[in-house]
Amino acid sequence: MLRRIALMGLALLLSACETMQVSHDYNPAVDFARFQSWAWKDPAVQYQPNNPMLRSDLTEQRIIQAVGSQLDQRGLRPVAAGSKPDLLVQAWLIVANRQEQVVTNYGYGGPWGGPWGGYGAGPWEGYWGAPMYNETRNVVYQVGTLQIDLIDAKTGKLVWRGSAEKVVDSNPTPTERSAAINEAVTKILSTYPPK
Repeated sequence: MLRRIALMGLALLLSACETMQVSHDYNPAVDFARFQSWAWKDPAVQYQPNNPMLRSDLTEQRIIQAVGSQLDQRGLRPVAAGSKPDLLVQAWLIVANRQEQVVTNYGYGGPWGGPWGGYGAGPWEGYWGAPMYNETRNVVYQVGTLQIDLIDAKTGKLVWRGSAEKVVDSNPTPTERSAAINEAVTKILSTYPPK
């Protein structure tokens, strides 16, 4: 029973973490209106850690397609072969372990035992309180970050960066993977160009 309650606490912690956290940064001195075309910087998608289990041609195709679609919706066109782009685009897929401390309380010290939890305790004299048990566990989980960098092709300097972070689902279907990548890319590029 205690284990079930502890697992429920863990599930609640992780479900609270499931919301996607998005952040943006850019150089306010840059005139983003001058960027009309783009191309992928080689390699288009970087992985951290550089682990064969993380690398996937399917994931890379999903990221490339989602980014291309969102840039197109923002008026940026892929550069024609042999031409120089205004922007170079690079995506990063980063997976890191995080640790959270979860404290689960069992029992109560409530009105039947007062703050001291027993017989003869203050105004509740004559009542027995349930003992209080605390269990502290360290929970390790994975967080995935998709980061998109836009680099001025003339200067080679980063001008805009956006990222989305979310707890990694343990066993998503291909449809869920595509939906998660599309949602992340849409949210990341939602503020491009900066106003």
